[in-house]
Amino acid sequence: MSRIDAASARSLIAADPDVLIVDVRTPAEFESAHIDGAINLPLDQVDAYLRRIVSDAGGRMLLICQSGARAERARSALTGAGLADVAVLDGGMNAWIASGAPVDRGRVRWSLERQVRLVAGGVVLASAVAGLWFSPAGLIAAFIGAGLTVAALTDTCAMGMLLSKLPYNRAGGVNAEAAIARLRQGASRSGACCTRA
Repeated sequence: MSRIDAASARSLIAADPDVLIVDVRTPAEFESAHIDGAINLPLDQVDAYLRRIVSDAGGRMLLICQSGARAERARSALTGAGLADVAVLDGGMNAWIASGAPVDRGRVRWSLERQVRLVAGGVVLASAVAGLWFSPAGLIAAFIGAGLTVAALTDTCAMGMLLSKLPYNRAGGVNAEAAIARLRQGASRSGACCTRA
């Protein structure tokens, strides 16, 4: 069970209230809308605390991001480090919300995908306009186009990773130690044995 749809995820959560729901989006995205009881641990924090997460978490873990790509990267890292029962919500929060599933809503923030579209589109537009007076400016648009092509082919996004570091996306912040402690508490409630790498 590596990817599950929103209906299956809802059934899993209803059948097993101790399932660990880990949202790997930025704190700003998490603040906008998240699943009740979810733990916010952004993807870069998953990477930074990988060994601790694997040793402290146990039981089933459901990973969530906006569309599923970041959660899939987190799943690959966690399973590669030895955590066995990890699933990704296919389609992420987009699919969860589209299915009519309940969410806890806070202050609305732009998702990373929307921010990438704004920045990439703005840079391309500015370079095209600047190219009317300074022809080498068109190379900037080509560079952005190449970056977006690589992002699509590799299912990664360097611009998104850079934007996730901005204060706007870190608003509210994440206390990684507290998030890992919640993972440990969830694991002890479920009575699951931790898998160590």
